[in-house]
Amino acid sequence: MGIVMGTFSMQTKQVNYRKDKIDDDLEITMVCHRPEGLEQLEAQTNFSKRELQVLYRGFKNECPSGVVNEETFKQIYAQFFPHGDASTYAHYLFNAFDTSSNGSIKFEDFVLGLSTLLRGSVTEKLQWTFNLYDINKDGYISKEEMTQIVSAIYDMMGKYTYPALKGDVPRQHVDAFFEKMDKNKDGVVTLEEFILACQEDDTMMRSLQLFENVM
Repeated sequence: MGIVMGTFSMQTKQVNYRKDKIDDDLEITMVCHRPEGLEQLEAQTNFSKRELQVLYRGFKNECPSGVVNEETFKQIYAQFFPHGDASTYAHYLFNAFDTSSNGSIKFEDFVLGLSTLLRGSVTEKLQWTFNLYDINKDGYISKEEMTQIVSAIYDMMGKYTYPALKGDVPRQHVDAFFEKMDKNKDGVVTLEEFILACQEDDTMMRSLQLFENVM
């Protein structure tokens, strides 16, 4: 979660706030996509107008066109994990932010997802995480889907960060999760099962929170 925040806002920290009025609709030059007005985004997210202005400047610095495609997203994300391969996880994360499934992330997509991850309720965060793991968007998480996500996270962290995580560790991790989540033992996890299991098990919640840190 902190990685995504840093990705698009790292260049905004040196921005000095001015006391003069800033255009409510954001000051945009030479962009292909014009984001929605600040008032509308402020109403839809848990960010203030000032925070949205800072986030947009960081987003525009990284994506001057006003949108980011998957290849650019992967390139930006890879900078934070030099000892691992972040491409697969970045692919899944991109799809989670790309709610319209059109192959690009607009500023609105970015801040709506970020608002949930940073300031949403526990249930909202779990719903977003479920959507990330539900790769084919059929409303269920299979063991294979969860294994793909967990393996991608381990690949991204790299051998220098976690030298002990290799072999069948991702599968073992997923097996332990499924044992607790799949209440009716039908081989898939529903949103309700996912939320209930996480809320009932502090260890599982802490594990998911660790994974949130790479979002």
